[in-house]
Amino acid sequence: MKRSVNIRYPYGVGRNGASAVTDEASHVEQMIEQLLFTAPGERVMRPTFGCGLRQLIFEPNGDLLAAATQMSVQGSLQQWLGNRIDVINVEIAATDSRLDVTVTYALRAGSGDERTSTFSRTA
Repeated sequence: MKRSVNIRYPYGVGRNGASAVTDEASHVEQMIEQLLFTAPGERVMRPTFGCGLRQLIFEPNGDLLAAATQMSVQGSLQQWLGNRIDVINVEIAATDSRLDVTVTYALRAGSGDERTSTFSRTA
């Protein structure tokens, strides 16, 4: 059975001069971050990839926007990473020029332990 290699994000060079790699749990967390902050259309070969959350930093806060964004993020996570994780919960908070996204998920590979990761961006 061939073992997959998990290239680190953001990309870097390891001590041996090759692409830096990471473990499965860290790789999945890095893939979630990429999905959240990539704008749809940003990737040429995958034009529907991404959530485009960076643009929400400047949107007026409100319950309706938060609910719609939460559903959109959860759908994107299930579409693009559904083979690697089970999404349990998504929480989004925008304060001034800061956006915090908390994702609770379980890894499908390995023990299936529940994990919670928070990702932040500022304008």
